[in-house]
Amino acid sequence: MRVVSPKGTRGSLKWIQEAVEHAPHLLRPEALPAIEWVSPLAEDDYAEYRDAAFLDRLGLGSLAAPLKAFWPQRGPQWDALGVTPGGVVLVEAKAHVREFFSPPSQAGDKSLAQVQRAFDAVRADLGLAASGDWTAQYYQYANRIAFLWWLREQGIDAHLLFVSFLNDVDMGGPIHAETWEAVFAAADYTLGLPKSHRLRRFIHHVTPDVADLA
Repeated sequence: MRVVSPKGTRGSLKWIQEAVEHAPHLLRPEALPAIEWVSPLAEDDYAEYRDAAFLDRLGLGSLAAPLKAFWPQRGPQWDALGVTPGGVVLVEAKAHVREFFSPPSQAGDKSLAQVQRAFDAVRADLGLAASGDWTAQYYQYANRIAFLWWLREQGIDAHLLFVSFLNDVDMGGPIHAETWEAVFAAADYTLGLPKSHRLRRFIHHVTPDVADLA
């Protein structure tokens, strides 16, 4: 699904659009090569992508059928998508801590069972069989990690990038990167994710200051 977005006027929607368009260097972790951003773009109506459409946008359309087997419709809608030489980058962006706490999964019984199977596969592969409920408070964070796992299982050099903006005064956002570090640490603890696991080196964080985008 291609979801046309308005020109952002506040919060993470505004800042991720501004960063992609005017300051992409702020979105590049040191561990990654140059990133070509393919969403959100002004010439593409600032569209965001989900389900098979996000794969098409990344040049991975052949994975649509395997994705359908892994996850139900209305999966993650990515705040930004990028490609690197030989790889892809999936982005989740936040401007204030409240955004991080997602509601539990609203999927129906059939879809929820499919989500649970996906989470079970991820946790088993990471050795987290006894970890917490991934469909509850940190559902969004958990499903982003699940999609990273799935893409890498398909042989794709996929990376997950969390963009956590600083100094968004209008939204009451954090002013220190350490605040975001604590938020992610709490989520990892709740989900049973250790400091070191097989996916950790493919998960990246940047904390751009919105003052550099204003």
